[in-house]
Amino acid sequence: MSHFLFASMPSAGHTNPLKPIARALVNAGHTVDWYAGRAFQTAVQATGAAFLPMHPDLDVAPDAQPDRPNLTGLAGIRWDLKHLFLDPVPLQVTELTALVALSPPTALVADMGFVGAAALHELTGIDWISVGISPLPVPSRDTAPFGTALKPSATPLGRVRNRLLNTLMHRVLLRDVQQHWQRIRARIELPPTSASPLSGISPTLHLQNGVAEFEYPRSDRPAAVRFVGALTEGPGVPFTPPPWWADVVSGTRPVVHVTQGTVANSDLGDLVARTIRVLEDEDVLVVATTGGPDPAVLGDLPANARAAAFVPHRELLPYTRVMVTNGGYGAVQTALAHGIPLVVAGATEDKPEVAARVEHAGAGVRLKSAAPADADLLAAIRRALHEPRLREGADRLRDAYARIDTEAEIVRLVAGRHAPVEPLL
Repeated sequence: MSHFLFASMPSAGHTNPLKPIARALVNAGHTVDWYAGRAFQTAVQATGAAFLPMHPDLDVAPDAQPDRPNLTGLAGIRWDLKHLFLDPVPLQVTELTALVALSPPTALVADMGFVGAAALHELTGIDWISVGISPLPVPSRDTAPFGTALKPSATPLGRVRNRLLNTLMHRVLLRDVQQHWQRIRARIELPPTSASPLSGISPTLHLQNGVAEFEYPRSDRPAAVRFVGALTEGPGVPFTPPPWWADVVSGTRPVVHVTQGTVANSDLGDLVARTIRVLEDEDVLVVATTGGPDPAVLGDLPANARAAAFVPHRELLPYTRVMVTNGGYGAVQTALAHGIPLVVAGATEDKPEVAARVEHAGAGVRLKSAAPADADLLAAIRRALHEPRLREGADRLRDAYARIDTEAEIVRLVAGRHAPVEPLL
């Protein structure tokens, strides 16, 4: 049996997708040690992995960064790349080097935001497996640069557009990020590189959360990219239904679920409260989750709305007709695996790229605002509820997810290549 060392950034969006991978490997008899934030100790141990606490200087969730400005779009991407993902690399390398020396792993498995794993691979040649926790960000001749949320195009003119925009992004718009990365590389004795920090996936195996049918088609997609289906939350603590749960399972009215996730939920008025308000007179049941805050912050609810801090998607989504979301990648993957049409409204991190792919796949409606106008939001929800094309698009994706046995595929791809070879008789 093999031994794997996991590493993940200290946030739910980076840690949760690795849980089914760890669980699959442990179930197959392998050993997993997991270097993670202390807030995730219980979740890590629930997979069967051994928890290794992250250095306190690294154990700061992205949304808890004290000096993080309120930036969106490209400006937000630049700041996040430099300070959330690149600045920690030297200490990440130091920490991983010590762990590897203490107990050499068969391979290092890390979410693609944990850039220290890529750096350690460059420095030592350690086998490194990256995990995609966002839309695939690597540059392509068939797509515009990640962060622009533009539609892909593989036509001759489209490829000219893509080449020009990719050059502009790399050499101009992200020039300061590239220079920042070169300085950090010099500190850890790595040579300069022309590769963008956005292309930091393993050259041998990249496990991408999702299915190829959701991602943009790319004629030059790296061979290392393997889609493994929805990396969903899996088993959890026993579910205690809220008092109103019978309203959900009765099927009397179609359920519209609205969530802003667990990070971008400081102002629930952006989407959650807005959705409750615009659907007040509609013949639906609105189920809102706050992602942590007390549901009382939503105030008095209309007769057709219910709210909770958290309801496991494995329990709620089988009864959900439409999901309204700010575009958290993991939640979108889970919804589409259930064949649920989406209304996506988000403007931070990778959320515009998620929304663009939902629209491109024909599985939902993209609203280009984190706080859409009431009329636009209501029209989008009505489309998701009643437009056959969107239901058919969500069904196609559901079928694509169902064709992948995620646990078996993980074990085959990760552990299978390290299986001992039987001697010839």
